[in-house]
Order: sequence, then structure tokens, then C-alpha cells
Amino acid sequence: MSVLILAAHGSADPRSATVTHALAGRIRRLRPWLAVRAAFLDHSEPSLTDVLADIAERDHSAVVVPMLLASAYHARVDIPAMIEASGAAVRQADVLGEDPALLAVLGQRLAEHGVSPGDRDLGVIVVAVGSSSDAANARTATVGPALGSGTSWAGVEVAFATGPHSDLTEAADRLRRRGARRIVVAPWFLAHGLITDRVAKSVATVGASMTAPLGSHNLVAAALLDRFDETQSAYVAA
Repeated sequence: MSVLILAAHGSADPRSATVTHALAGRIRRLRPWLAVRAAFLDHSEPSLTDVLADIAERDHSAVVVPMLLASAYHARVDIPAMIEASGAAVRQADVLGEDPALLAVLGQRLAEHGVSPGDRDLGVIVVAVGSSSDAANARTATVGPALGSGTSWAGVEVAFATGPHSDLTEAADRLRRRGARRIVVAPWFLAHGLITDRVAKSVATVGASMTAPLGSHNLVAAALLDRFDETQSAYVAA
């Protein structure tokens, strides 16, 4: 029996875990024959370590699908270490990354906020979690051009909410110099939490507004299933 373990970062804010469990439910509805377990790296329960121990005890095979948007420390170090320590027959899928399905959801959140692709006075700031990995930040930065493609907006900037490259105010200034009269911040986050609350306070100080995060959406669930399927296919091919 193969199990999909949905591994989320976890947060002290319960809204984050709510989205994780909602996405697990969407995956079950999309693929009712697949066993799906939600797990967390920190703060929330059940922990990934406990779920992996249960998988090992039951002698099941599983794929850990990181509910992460960037291939940073948690994906490259923490999760592999937990899998190795468990001794379970578990493989790790890739992170969600800059998946086109997630970009579509980001565009939908902007549309729900009243954003039109033809608004020439609009500037958009995509705000993501910053990483100590320059490579991870560079990949995240590609979300901006992809989101702005085919629009008439004054521009799209990518800013980071944490880390050494935190620059929301600078991003807003750059957009205004390019002619933006209205600025909307689009969180490149899966759920609301402590960081998005902090971003919302910064948004207010720069005279912008903010959309909802990606949240629980069938396209997000489908992207997670894609990572599971890719890992399963690679294992069978090998």
C-alpha cells in the first residue's frame, strides 16, 4: 500500500494547519483510493517524525510530498534527515515550486481582489518567504515575470518577507517610479499565518492592499498529486 504524506511546515497559527487538512481532503476527493496523511515539520500535530514511524511500523511504502513552495533548507535537509532516521520505505517528492497551476490560483486571487489584466495603473508585488539559498530565491523571483505576462500592468515585483532580501517598501517604490498608481500585494503563501499578518501590516504602511494567499484550491491539490505521481513514475521506471 502506497501512502501520500502531505508534509507541511507547520505554524503556531491554526489557520495554517486548517489549509493543510483541507488540501488533504481535496486530494482524497480527487483520488479516493489513495491513502493520504497530513504531517507537520514543526508546531502542529501530527509531526512528520511520528507519521513516518507509523508508516515504518505498518511496513507501508510512502511518498512524502512537501507542501513547500521553494527548495530550501526544509526540503533539502530536514525532510531527508527525518526520512532516513525513520527507516521507512519512503521516497521524497519535489517541492511545488513555480508550478503553472499555482500561478493560475495566484491570478485568480488577484481577480477576486478586483484586479484586471488591462489595468495600466496597477503594480503587483508578489511577496514570498525569503531563503538563505540564493538559488531558491532566484527560482521564486521567476513568479513575477510569469504572472505579469500578457497583462498591461505597470509592473510586477517579487519581494521577500523574511531573510536578507526583505524589501517590500523598495518594491513599492520601484513600481511607483514606473507609473503604478495602485499597488496590490499577492502573497506567494499557501495559508495565512504569522508571517502574512506581518506582511499585511507592512502593506498598510506603503499604501497598498493585499489579496488572500493561495489557500485550499483544487489546482493546489492537483499540483501536489502531480509531485506524487512524478515520484511514483520515476520509481517504477528505475
